[in-house]
Parts: sequence; structure tokens; C-alpha cells
Amino acid sequence: MSAVEEIKARLDILEVVGESVQLRRAGKNYTGFCPFHPNSRTPAFVVFPDSGTWRCFGQCNEGGDIFKFVMKKEGWDFNQTLHALAERAGVTLTPLTPEKEAEDQQHERLRGLLEEAVTFFRHHLTNTPAGGQALAYLRKRGLLPGTIEMFGLGYAPDSWDALSNYFRAKGYSQAELLQAGLVTERQSGEGVYDRFRNRIMFPIRDAMGRMVGFGGRILNPEDQPKFINSPQTALFDKGRLLYALDQARKAIRAQNQAVIVEGYLDVIALHQAGFTNVVSPMGTALTEDQLRLLKRLTRRIVLALDPDAAGQRATL
Repeated sequence: MSAVEEIKARLDILEVVGESVQLRRAGKNYTGFCPFHPNSRTPAFVVFPDSGTWRCFGQCNEGGDIFKFVMKKEGWDFNQTLHALAERAGVTLTPLTPEKEAEDQQHERLRGLLEEAVTFFRHHLTNTPAGGQALAYLRKRGLLPGTIEMFGLGYAPDSWDALSNYFRAKGYSQAELLQAGLVTERQSGEGVYDRFRNRIMFPIRDAMGRMVGFGGRILNPEDQPKFINSPQTALFDKGRLLYALDQARKAIRAQNQAVIVEGYLDVIALHQAGFTNVVSPMGTALTEDQLRLLKRLTRRIVLALDPDAAGQRATL
């Protein structure tokens, strides 16, 4: 994620604009009087939280993102605005060196690898005899075919090297498979093995819908642990992600409410039932970064964690 993208992800355009414009909710957007020209009759200034943009439909006829608003309000150039907003967001600016550019390109390649892994797991769920057991389990849990497809659910074959052999044949290196969190290095340090085996697979995306990792649920009750996620990688940081936020963000904004549940299947079942403002912290305690993601969409948060001792403690 670039510095500009990270700043936009961390800062709420409503909060920044609201410091100088009195905004009033109008459906899923917010309106007010434009601060850039005299007007006290028609509130022609609109902020669109879903896209993080604003526009004046009056005399100015201008618009843009949070950067354009601050530049116009303060009379700053882009560089001044970038540094001011970065400081406010707690983002450290680093120059775009050839090394950083190469790193960004590598991250895009890893996202491409993870997208291909979604297809790999999907194929094994729907087109292999072993995947039939996983598919039967999902249907037993009440999930419809369209829901399974919408969330990209899959099955990791019960093999130590099926995935690694497949992607090595497609030109991906062992190092890239490790960096994507799809394989684990052997304790001996010699070679790798597939991280996810005989598990139902849940693709995990960031708030912008980009692939960052996976969660895997056991099929065999004797396997442990029940759930495993991708390890910490350059793309996957569990404490800064909310499962299904990319699919829930519009409903959260429209309903001005976010519901937090514990598990992947809880989220999916509720979305299928029409409650599409639901997300999950994937088994971790809520973090400041996760709350910051939600704060951009709503201040009304409902905790609907499991009604057991652990869920009650997490709620408190």
C-alpha cells in the first residue's frame, strides 16, 4: 500500500471536512455549505464517504479526495499536504526509491499469486472427490452455492506438496510461496511443505478487496488447531484486517452500524441471511487499527460474539 493509500485508509474524510464544514447526513452521503465560496441558501457541498471524495455542485463545481480538499482549504501544494496528512495519520513517509518500487511490484506479484491460489482451492472444492466432503460440510451448514462462490470458498487438498508443486510449475519460486504464506519452511531448513492441508479455505481480503491471505478450517476433528490463518507477511497483518469488510462496507455505511462476530462462517451465514453489515476480527481481540477501519464507516458498533465464557470475556 502506498503512503497516499495508507493515509486515505487511516483518515476519515468526514472528520477532516467536518472540522470546517457543518455536515448533515443525507442518505448515505453528507451535505453542507461549501467553504470555498459564499453561500447560505443551498447546501450544495456533498461528501461521499464510500469513495472518500467530495464535490461542490454550486459555484465551485469542483471536487476531489481528502488531499484535494486540504490543498484547497489551506492553499498548500501536494507535497505540503502529503506531509501534514501523513503526520496526522501516523504514516511514515519514505521516498520512492528503485528499491521501494521493486518492493511494490513484488507485492503485486504476491497478490496475483494469492488470487491464483483462490482459484486452485476453488477447483479442489468443486471438481475433486476429496473436496466433496468439504462441500457437503458447507451445505450442511446451510450455505448456498451462490454464497460459497461469492466468498470464494475452497478446499486445500490433503497433501504436503500439491500446492507447492502446482505453483512451482507455473513459475513461482519457493521464496515467493513463503512470502505469500502458502508454504512453511521445514524445521531442518531444507525445503518447504504446504501450510494448508485438508482444510476448508477462506480467502481474506483487505478493505479494498485485494487478496492478502487465507484462513483454513479443519475437516478432520482430530486435526489441530481448528483454525489457522496465513502467517504474518508483508501483505497479511491480522490485527489490521477485518474479514469481509470489503463486502460489508457499503451496508455498514448505509445502515450506520457494524456488527462484529467471531468466525468466518458466522459472517458468511449472516450475509447470506441479508445482514450484510457484519465483519469478524478472525479470532483476535479488537485492535486499534481494526476500530480505525470501522470508524471511517460508522461509530455504531454491535458486538455479537459467541455466548460462551470466551465470547463474554472478549465482549467485555
